[in-house]
Amino acid sequence: MTEKDKTVQHFLDLIKKSRKGKFKIYIGMSAGVGKTYRMLQEAKTLMTNGIDVKIGFIETHNRKETHELLEGLTLIPRRKIFYKGKELEELDVQAIINLRPEVVIVDELAHTNVEGSKNEKRWQDVLEIISAGINVISAVNIQHIESLHQEIKEITSVDVKERVPDSVLAQADEVVNIDLTADELITRLKEGKIYTAEKIPWALNNFFKSEHILQLRELALKEVASQVERKVETEITKPNSIKHERFMACISSNDKTAKTVIRKTARLANYYHSKWYVLYVQTPAESSSKIPLDKQRHLINHFKLATELKADIIKIESASVAKTIIEQAELRKITTVCIGKPHFSLLRIILSTNVFNQLLKKLSSSHIDLVILS
Repeated sequence: MTEKDKTVQHFLDLIKKSRKGKFKIYIGMSAGVGKTYRMLQEAKTLMTNGIDVKIGFIETHNRKETHELLEGLTLIPRRKIFYKGKELEELDVQAIINLRPEVVIVDELAHTNVEGSKNEKRWQDVLEIISAGINVISAVNIQHIESLHQEIKEITSVDVKERVPDSVLAQADEVVNIDLTADELITRLKEGKIYTAEKIPWALNNFFKSEHILQLRELALKEVASQVERKVETEITKPNSIKHERFMACISSNDKTAKTVIRKTARLANYYHSKWYVLYVQTPAESSSKIPLDKQRHLINHFKLATELKADIIKIESASVAKTIIEQAELRKITTVCIGKPHFSLLRIILSTNVFNQLLKKLSSSHIDLVILS
């Protein structure tokens, strides 16, 4: 792309950005903190101030005080879909675009749409509505953020299936945390304000344990803080600008390690609002004719995950992992190289070569940080 083409593209990007609707996300540490309630309160306030606001999709979970807030608000009829003999309801994206309200409320951002829908995920529906110039207010729980998947699983022992890419949150104009203390949330649960009576004992012994809530609360607070930090970095000009960070996650065919390194590097890159890469060095021992099929599938999934988290993928065939890391770090102007911790296969490969010291020395002389992720 020539300099002239870049200038034209930049201007087109500015035009597209100006035509897009604004995007606000309420984020919480768990179900029941009051995200839907707050969205409906905001909808009422906007309506009182003469703003054309409509409800695209809301899930009150039969919570009395939340359901009462719907009075006086306009609900856009949901799209009905027959799936496996059942009539199901989904957000009607086209109806919203046709009606063109100034603001639309769309709950449960991480929801997976019924098979046969135009978009697989509701967050894709939301981005389509925003692209049409309509402002959207939505909500998500911290456990649904893609890069936190493994951390959430370790905290709660729950494998959350519905997830939202970090890049979706990065596109939000405003991210607001709905915060409660652990005691307040547990009290709401016991009072039947979150789940029905039969589900309360199970919830108290699983997701809603006090120690789990505290850790989830910390993650939610950190996430919103990082979003604010990003806005400051991108929108406020500082007299002494710091260097631009560029991260490179180095993975092997080890399934568990690769996912950890990818997600944690994505978090770092997201925090610094920086470009990042995933490097996979295919050694002779991992050639397509030698590597087992299950490991090949894992690698494909890792590359897909990294792409969803906005990484650039680098795949190189080489007998020397350390040498390739050095070459790629210099070529891509990397500031931080991220690898798995010592007992994982990638570092074993590096340690088994006589150029490991060369790797450390070279990275050090180039002022490149080496981060070992656990």
